[in-house]
Amino acid sequence: MEKEIELTILMPCLNEEKTIGNCIKEARSFLEKNNINGEILIVDNGSTDDSINIAKREKAKIVYCKEKGYGIAIWTGINVANGKYVIMGDSDESYEFYNLMPFIEKLEDGYDLVIGNRYKGKIEKGAMPFLHRYVGTPLITMIGKIMYKTKVGDFNCGIRGFIKNKIINLDLKEKGMEFATEMIIKAQMRDLKLTEIPVNLRKDGRGRKSHLNTFRDGARHLKILFKSYNK
Repeated sequence: MEKEIELTILMPCLNEEKTIGNCIKEARSFLEKNNINGEILIVDNGSTDDSINIAKREKAKIVYCKEKGYGIAIWTGINVANGKYVIMGDSDESYEFYNLMPFIEKLEDGYDLVIGNRYKGKIEKGAMPFLHRYVGTPLITMIGKIMYKTKVGDFNCGIRGFIKNKIINLDLKEKGMEFATEMIIKAQMRDLKLTEIPVNLRKDGRGRKSHLNTFRDGARHLKILFKSYNK
């Protein structure tokens, strides 16, 4: 009988050829070092570079999401993940995939959703744009904490771990970056058990402009905060 997969390490991908190989290698080293039966799942969101060929060479599992958007890519991955636990993170080398045990420990302690908090860890110089670090994320987080009575201190952090079945039941709908905020809001409203852990943020290794759009994505986060509150 095949051993049950304990963990899916999930990475969305859109033209990440400079970084995705190292991210997969870090994730695999974590699984091997800690003797965890897991899978590395890449959700391709329309890459036109060599990202997927690299992922194939690194023997990651690949699924394709034709509809563009961070949220829909993550949701596609969650739905096909085989792990009891899922840890999601960007494939641009921002996060330390070799250092995931704190997420596992919290999940094994009974938490349903574990959010990374970059402000409690180390943020490398140049890793987070000034407006995101000192204005956008703190503002969104402050509003979210007040409106939804949550203690989560970094609503926009891209690395988080969760019990797959608990998050699937939230029926998340948002297709863009605001998906991250929707996940926290709905988890809080459904009385899931949430916690956070410090995480380090490294400088994006791609050497190009981020997919993020500061004002558009910020407005979408604010919209979902107020939209969900009125339901």
